Amino acid sequence: MLTTNIVSEGFYEVKGSRFLSFLIPIYDFKQFVANCRQSHPKAVHFVTASRFINKAGQIEESFSDDGEPKGTSGMPMLKVLRGYELLECGVLSIRYFGGILLGSGGLVRAYTQSAKEAILSAINSNSLEEYVKLEEYEIFVPFSKLKKYEYLIDKLKIVVSSKKFIENGVTMLLLANKEVLREFELGIK
Repeated sequence: MLTTNIVSEGFYEVKGSRFLSFLIPIYDFKQFVANCRQSHPKAVHFVTASRFINKAGQIEESFSDDGEPKGTSGMPMLKVLRGYELLECGVLSIRYFGGILLGSGGLVRAYTQSAKEAILSAINSNSLEEYVKLEEYEIFVPFSKLKKYEYLIDKLKIVVSSKKFIENGVTMLLLANKEVLREFELGIK
C-alpha cells in the first residue's frame, strides 16, 4: 500500500472540458476541497474519492459524483485509488464544462484519466511512499517551549493534524509512526 504527504496535481482535457485533478493527503482533504470550491467558482463539478484507515483499523472509502450522472465520476476515481493501492489520501477532480456532453462512457473515461494524471504526477515526483500506520499523539505545549517543539516536529516530519491555541499554550494533535513519536518524546525531554 502507498500514500502521499504532499499534494500532487494533474490535468486532462477532452472535447473542451478541462479537468484539474489533485491527489491529497487525507488529513488535508476536506479543507483542500473546500478551498478549491472557493478558488474555482466557475467550475461545474468537484468530484471526489478517498480511502483511509478508520479508528477500527478498517479501510473506509468514500466518493461523490457532485451532480454528474450516478456512477460516472466518483466511483471510477475510487477504482483508480484502489488500482494504485493508495491509502490515507483522496483525489479531487474539478471539471470546467467545455460545451460538449461526453456521455456516460466519456465521463467514466475522463474522470478515470483525470485521477490517473494526479497520481502519475505524484509517481513522477517521487511523492508516493509506503503506507505506515500513523498514531495520534495529543500534546499540550506551553508558549515558552513552542519554538523548540515546532522545530522537532518539522525535523521529524510529524504531521500536525490540529492545533488549538488556549490561554497558556497550544494543544496539538500529532500524527506519526510509533518510532518517530518515541524520538519526539526523547527530544522534548
